[in-house]
Amino acid sequence: MGGYTGRFAPSPTGALHAGSLVAALASWLDARAHGGRWLVRIEDIDTPRCVPGADEIILAQLAACGLLPDAAPQRQSQRTALYEQALATLVTADLAYPCGCSRSTIDAANAARGIARPRNGDRVYPGTCRSGLQGAGPSAWRMRTQQAPPLLHWQDRRLGEQAQDLHTQVGDFALRRADGLFTYQLAVVVDDAAQGTSHVVRGEDLADNTARQRWLQDALGLPVPQYLHTPLVRGRNGEKLSKQNGAQPIDTSAPLAALNAAAKVLGLPENGGPIGDALAAWTAQWPWRSAT
Repeated sequence: MGGYTGRFAPSPTGALHAGSLVAALASWLDARAHGGRWLVRIEDIDTPRCVPGADEIILAQLAACGLLPDAAPQRQSQRTALYEQALATLVTADLAYPCGCSRSTIDAANAARGIARPRNGDRVYPGTCRSGLQGAGPSAWRMRTQQAPPLLHWQDRRLGEQAQDLHTQVGDFALRRADGLFTYQLAVVVDDAAQGTSHVVRGEDLADNTARQRWLQDALGLPVPQYLHTPLVRGRNGEKLSKQNGAQPIDTSAPLAALNAAAKVLGLPENGGPIGDALAAWTAQWPWRSAT
């Protein structure tokens, strides 16, 4: 399949664990099953959360599992000028505005309206600064959602038809934080377009970000990739596996065992290896290989 470019985009907040390996393997297999390119992008834009040296650990873990990118990894921390340009475009189009609200003031405004934030859910922005900056604190920048379609639809290759009302379910979302750091939503859209990403394969915990990214793609005139959101590995508490609920780094002394565990989550059979043969077998068995 010509023109396919996929990517794995880890945040260097620690080593890869079982959950992140599922996303890495799935994106690699999808690229290989479609004869495409596979890139690695280090999403290190949230510098306070980044762990020094974690990016190199992640790249070494991927290499130990036979998951080698087709070009040198790129880092978001080196791409700030692209995000500045995108934000300026949105400001010029009156699709972005400054906001002085803190999380606590947003929660208080929503509480006054009888809106409770769901556990692990979005903090819906009430529009306090939409008509003019309130407060004297540092300003973030937000994306207007009133102009978005009432229901923004997109098709997921695994989950099927998806839709979200951005204005009521999310509200005007942040593009740049008050500390000057750009948010995931803006950076990922700009980077995917700049790298020619045609297919995004990532964990299903990120599925509800897609409508925001689709709105940004439309507003910036950027191409829209195809999306596939993979099953999650869950911790003992039933929530997505993460460092906060006990996720341990994958054991690169036994990479085939780690890969087999990831493949099982993706519905693929156990393979005895060696690693190259296992990856080739799973590529041939990849259930979403017919997507175009």
